[in-house]
Amino acid sequence: MTTTTHLPAVAVIGAGMMGATLARLLLDGGYTVTVWNRTTEKTVSLVAAGAHAAADPARAIQQAEIVVVCVHDYQATMEIFNYPGVSAALDGKLIIQLTSGSPQEAAGIESWSHQQGAQYIDGAIQAGPSQMGRPDTPILVSGAATAYERALPLLQAFGGGLSWLGEKVSLAAAMDLATLSYIYGTTLGFFHGIRVVESAGLPVDHFGELVAGIAPSFGEFLQHQGNVVHSGDYSISQSPLSISVDAVERILQQAREAGINDEFPRYAASLFRRAAAAGYNNQEVAAVVKVLRSESLQSQ
Repeated sequence: MTTTTHLPAVAVIGAGMMGATLARLLLDGGYTVTVWNRTTEKTVSLVAAGAHAAADPARAIQQAEIVVVCVHDYQATMEIFNYPGVSAALDGKLIIQLTSGSPQEAAGIESWSHQQGAQYIDGAIQAGPSQMGRPDTPILVSGAATAYERALPLLQAFGGGLSWLGEKVSLAAAMDLATLSYIYGTTLGFFHGIRVVESAGLPVDHFGELVAGIAPSFGEFLQHQGNVVHSGDYSISQSPLSISVDAVERILQQAREAGINDEFPRYAASLFRRAAAAGYNNQEVAAVVKVLRSESLQSQ
């Protein structure tokens, strides 16, 4: 005797590049999917692939047990949730929010969802549409354990690299912002590096190749620095802060001599100077976080 696994009906709210990808992955996984998007033209290809299109978000949610939201931001989410009939339709449903937002917004929308009788999970996708559905696709999730357990089979259709960060719903958004801070900091450094390469007459494509080559080892280095901060032991283990102080000063000097925009190295040099002035020169480079901590306290 064979048993069939019940797959809950799903409403996907938002059919942009990522929302459409999520809907397709659910269809591929055998789910019954109803889609809604403000611009109905974006749902045409999904309907052709087997999805149902709803005339409004309330009707989409009424036909589903789980509601996946992937729109521009949390403000857009609440505008949609304020459509007539949506609040009543959410009673008993599970909302999986995969829209980027702040920790404060995640907490606010969870509270609102609970008032409507819905469970709520907040998530952050750490990949592009073309990278979805892979065994290692990273997705950050936070919220009540019972809601996460209910969402887990569906989330696994989106990617295998799931990280449930805990029951505090704001944690996924906070970790998402932390990783974005790393990404954008690295990206700005890379673009500044392009200007250094260009000013020296070197090929930019070769620079990109070199950066790709060092990325894995640099990731290990940063992981070590994170462990240093976590342990609280800043004894020199890989790289003294003093080396970075001098290195960043050289980057700043070169930018000025070559006539390159110096905003990025100027900020970095200022930060490392303050760390040196605080007496952290003979500690691991991770000690620069102490400056960031002290300055955040002073600004409160």
